[in-house]
Amino acid sequence: MDPSFAMGHWLLGLPYEQKAMYREAIAELQGALELSKGSPYMLGALGHTYALSGNRQRARQAVADLQELSKRRYVSPFETALIYTGFGDKERALEWLERALEDQSWGMIFLKVDPRFDRLRSDSRFAGLLRRMGLEP
Repeated sequence: MDPSFAMGHWLLGLPYEQKAMYREAIAELQGALELSKGSPYMLGALGHTYALSGNRQRARQAVADLQELSKRRYVSPFETALIYTGFGDKERALEWLERALEDQSWGMIFLKVDPRFDRLRSDSRFAGLLRRMGLEP
């Protein structure tokens, strides 16, 4: 209803990504990033979609942008973990998720149900993260 609402674009981008409609997802997530004035959360989501879509250069740039931004303001490690998950780089993704857990990053509350982390679910280290968070018995 409000085309200037960044979260609305983010919420449209996520299902497009899940349906592998990457062009549409990227368009929505770019809009969310612009409207949010460079939110690290939006940048992480966009970087994840770039990685899934095969645009590794743009995904790597998103990681670099997050690192640069972290020199000036708080950037959750969760966003970087998300991008490495999109690359299929389990080692780096889990390393950054460990940092996010230590940092008490708010995005971690969705870890058990966020489909963007499905690639990691079979890894025992991921199950260990969930257990330590009290999200698994």
